[in-house]
Amino acid sequence: MAESHAEVLQQVWSRETMPKVMKIISTRLKLPQRDLISLLLVSSSLHRTLVSSPSLWLVLDFHEMVNAGDRLLAALALTRYHHVKQINLEFAQDVEDKHLDILRNQFSGSLQNLEHLNLNGCQKVSDMGIEAITATSPSLKIFSIYWNGISDKSLQMIAENYQHLESLDITRCIKITDGGLQHIMVKCSGLKSLNLYALSSFTDGAYKKLSLLGHLRFLDLCGAQNLSDEGLFSIAKCKSIRTLNLTWCVRVTDAGVIAIAQGCTSLEYLSLFGIVGVTDKCLEALSEFCSNTITTLDVNGCIGIKKRSREDLLQLFPYLRCFKVHS
Repeated sequence: MAESHAEVLQQVWSRETMPKVMKIISTRLKLPQRDLISLLLVSSSLHRTLVSSPSLWLVLDFHEMVNAGDRLLAALALTRYHHVKQINLEFAQDVEDKHLDILRNQFSGSLQNLEHLNLNGCQKVSDMGIEAITATSPSLKIFSIYWNGISDKSLQMIAENYQHLESLDITRCIKITDGGLQHIMVKCSGLKSLNLYALSSFTDGAYKKLSLLGHLRFLDLCGAQNLSDEGLFSIAKCKSIRTLNLTWCVRVTDAGVIAIAQGCTSLEYLSLFGIVGVTDKCLEALSEFCSNTITTLDVNGCIGIKKRSREDLLQLFPYLRCFKVHS
């Protein structure tokens, strides 16, 4: 009788207790996708428990994988991924427009809740693929399209369909012009993060429109060779900026940085790396207006800014944790 009772307890543990415990573990620890799928193979009862929990299946991560396009289609055919919120296809080289077109034609219902899409380095994706995405994913808030062959047409579609967009990364999308970028800044006024790294062709005509982005907190303009003080005067109106990368913005001078210091008084991170036109004058302005917020300041290569001791720096910026100069 005792043995029979023990067997019953074991069955209860296997069928009821263990699945519940594993569900709690997988939820609290936020296990990677591969580990979750491995758990499905442990037992049929655990499989049922995990599959019945939608919150476990909100992310699809195929970054750097081979056959990622086909893997994505196969995953979205499964009921458990019909409420996916995040898809990562970063540097999945075989993802093409045809895969995104199939998403539009066969799986649009599964992408209604998609909020975060990473297509970084998917160089076979063009304007046609972006058109498919904008037609199927109405809830997108974070869109990364680093190093793709898209044009102004894509940015126009993004601007028209995602006026609630919060983050956009178009690093190295070299076909984009002022006109395309202006679509984003006019329509997507809620942007909090904008990455324009290694895009040297934009002019002050586009940069001046950045003043429309009143909620912007992160702005990367590394390599913006045409950005002048005039452009920075407009960017200084984005008073919520916390992180600003002006690395290799070679036309910038003290006047532009002083305007940033006066306007962006919540600045925490600033890089002036490689800008020879700035001097201690801008450093003094940053100390006057941003001394209570700046923690990271990179003036490496700024030959007009003199070296200082740690004590002198902390007098200027009491909360400074990282300062780079003439390394």
